[in-house]
Parts: sequence; structure tokens; C-alpha cells
Amino acid sequence: MVAKILLFAAVLYTSAITYFSLIVMDFKVSVGGFDPTDKMLHAGAYLFLAFLWKLYFVFQKTDFKRYTAILLWVAFACFIFGMLIEVLQGTLTSYRTPDWWDVVANSTGVVLAVLFFIVMAPTVKKLKQKVT
Repeated sequence: MVAKILLFAAVLYTSAITYFSLIVMDFKVSVGGFDPTDKMLHAGAYLFLAFLWKLYFVFQKTDFKRYTAILLWVAFACFIFGMLIEVLQGTLTSYRTPDWWDVVANSTGVVLAVLFFIVMAPTVKKLKQKVT
């Protein structure tokens, strides 16, 4: 049951990132063309994206021995998704532009999620054993 809820949340969140990445957004605060608030939002959004998908795969009926491999696959998929969104912003829209700093910020969020799961692996394993 937990895995189904996490899957729903992960798909919904991924859809929301896609939607908000491709619509017109009219707020910007920049310092010399670099927007630190925007980059923090990107990092946070992708940290949570990787976090949700990793939780889903942990609570799915998978062996905990594959924890690291699944973590790396989730990180890779989130990284590719972030790059794809940037490409789509440049090709599908006339009002959004791709930004390599966004890719860096997205990747930073994914790396932070990976580090979190590496540090928290024993706790996550105990939680999974309690829930399932």
C-alpha cells in the first residue's frame, strides 16, 4: 500500500515539475544574469523528485541488497529528466530558454538526495521492515 501511495506521489510530482517547467513564469530576481533563488528552487525540486522516486523503489517489493544500484539508477533518471526538460524548454516553447545553470542546480539536488539516502540507509532499512 505504501508503494502505491509513493508511486502516485512521484508521478504527480514529476508531472507538476514538467508542467511548471514548460509554462510562462513571470518572476525573476537576478544578480548579473544569475538567479540564486531560482537555482535553489531547482535544487530543492530535484532533491524531492529523486527522494520520492527512491522511496517508491525502496518500498516496492525489492531486495534491500539492490539499494545502491537502484539509488544510482534513480539519480541517473532524474539527471536525464532534468536535461530533457531544459531541451524541451528550448524546443517546445518560445517563452522559455534552456539554461545550463539549471542543469547544474537540478543535478545538485539529485546529488544531495543520493547523499541523504547513503547516510540514511540503515534508518530507511529499519523503516521498510516496520512498514512491510
